[in-house]
This record gives sequence, structure tokens and C-alpha cells, in this order.
Amino acid sequence: DLPVVAGVLYGIKPAVTAIVVFAAYRIGSKALKNAVLWALAAAAFVAIFVFDAPFPAIVLAAAILGAIGGRLAPDKFKAGGGHGASNKAYGPALIDDNTPVPDHARFSWVRITTFLGVGLTLGVGVFGMLMALYGWQGTLTQMGWFFTKAAFLTIGGAYAVLPYVYQGGVEQYGWLTGPQMIDGLALGETTPGPLIMIVTYVGFIGGWTKQVFGPDLLGLGGVAGALVATFFTFLPSFLFILVGGPAIEASRHDIKLAAPLTAITAAVVGVIINLAVFFAWHVLWPQASTAAPFAGRLEWFSLVVGIAAFLALWRYKVDIMKVIGACAVAGLAYTLLAGG
Repeated sequence: DLPVVAGVLYGIKPAVTAIVVFAAYRIGSKALKNAVLWALAAAAFVAIFVFDAPFPAIVLAAAILGAIGGRLAPDKFKAGGGHGASNKAYGPALIDDNTPVPDHARFSWVRITTFLGVGLTLGVGVFGMLMALYGWQGTLTQMGWFFTKAAFLTIGGAYAVLPYVYQGGVEQYGWLTGPQMIDGLALGETTPGPLIMIVTYVGFIGGWTKQVFGPDLLGLGGVAGALVATFFTFLPSFLFILVGGPAIEASRHDIKLAAPLTAITAAVVGVIINLAVFFAWHVLWPQASTAAPFAGRLEWFSLVVGIAAFLALWRYKVDIMKVIGACAVAGLAYTLLAGG
């Protein structure tokens, strides 16, 4: 509610929209190598934007289509290099394609069983404790279950899973509002660390809003929500790395595995574009709702800032933090002048 904070966020929000659009452009320019993958991206966008299809269903459908396509038209589903070719020589690398696989990355049933045992014990133990204390319908229990599912959908990074987090956190459980979700993403873009850490913010706001420890302990309830969201998001991720790493090393050139992942990446581009549309809608028409999608006045200043931020990122390759900083200053100046 502070004018200074509100002004800074007012400038950052359109910058965040531009960053999401730019992310879709960067991923799409590398991943969508042919018309088939373009069609998958378009189909994913229509599915989630028009039909409100759940993100897990989109990922599963893309994986199935990729598996089929890898057999029928393998050339269309080959995993392309994301960094482009280069004729420059930089000398021998410490780790390259000919480097022997280290012991810790070799497939071992003993190691896999150990990691799975420890990971499942931690996850089931904490979830069982939440069930015993708060029951299945408890806010913290539902957070544990929801963010565990979200962890399995982080294919494509935070931008891809954010629509699912929005669907659950805002629409299904009511842990936070749409504008609060955009505030969280704005804050996430300005802080160090991976953007997926926005789940910690969602958990905190949810624990605070739902008063999990009562109205007198709102801060403690928020911390509990943040801890639960973070724990159940990252535990499966660590298991993926420790258990799945050796399998990836052994099969990364296998078309049977590459084709579904290539198709999923294409679908993720469509999902990220939908995320950009969602943020642009809330930023340009903050008073709008599903029943009245264009209610209230158009925020023309946000439109100008968003376009300028995208051009700075796309055309002039300006550093993201500089773009965010400039937009924050512009938003603060505009709101102070308008208020005065």
C-alpha cells in the first residue's frame, strides 16, 4: 500500500509481461524447427487459452504425440542444439562428449534404491505429519499435494509451470489473487535465484491468507506455507537429478526419448505465450474479470512501458536487470507525478 512500492511494481509489471513474451520468443526460435512443432505449439496455446485445458493434460498429450511422431517422422522430432553451431575453438573442455562418465553418474541399482528410499521417506514422512495434524483438507496438506504435482510439471522451466500454479493457487484454492500472482512474478524477476522460487511466495501468501495458525500468527502461518511449498517442489526435483541423471547420460541420443521431450518443449512455447497473454490482460486492464474481460480503463502507460521493454530486450539486447530497473524508475516517477 506504500506509494513508493506501488509505483515501483506499477513499472515492473509491464516489464515482466515483456520478459515472458521474450522468453517465449527465445525458446520458440530454438525449439520450433519445423511446421509440425509450430502446429504443436499453436495447439497447446488453443487448448489452454480457449478450452482451459489443465497443463498436465497438455504435457501428456504432447509426449504421446511426440512418441508417435518419433516413429513416423523422426526427422521432425530430433532434439536440436539450443546454442547454435560455432566454428571457434576454445581448447579442450574439462567435460566434453568423450569424457568418461564419472562413478557418481553411472547407473547403479544400489544408488538409485538408496536415493529413492531417502527421498520417499522424507516426502511421505512430512506429508503424513501434515495429514495427521491438519487432515486431508488442511491448507498445508493441500499445499504439499499440489506442489508435489507441480514439481512433476516443471518441464520447460518456471514459465511453463506458472500457468498450473496460477490455476491452482488462484482459481482452485484461493491462496492468492491474480494481481498478487503478478506481484510475485515481478518480485521474482528482480531477485537472484531461479524464477521457480515464486512457489515460496505463493506458499507464504497462501499460509497468511488462510490463517493456518489463526489470525494472531499470520506471519508464522505464511512461513509455514512457504516452507511446505518449497520442500514439496524441490524434493522431487532433487530425486529427478540424482536418480534420473545416469539414465539421461546413457540415453540422451535415443530418439525414443528425445522425440517426446521435443514435442513437450514445443507445447511449452504455446503455454508460455498463454502466460504472457494472461499477464498482459491483468496489467493493461487491472479492473477486468472473466465476466467483463475489458472492464475499466486501458492502462496506456503500462502498454507503452511493456512495448519499450520488449524492444529493449529483443532489438537492442539490453540486460534484463537494466530493463527492470528502468521500468521501475519510470513507474515510480509516473505514479508520483500522477498522484501529485
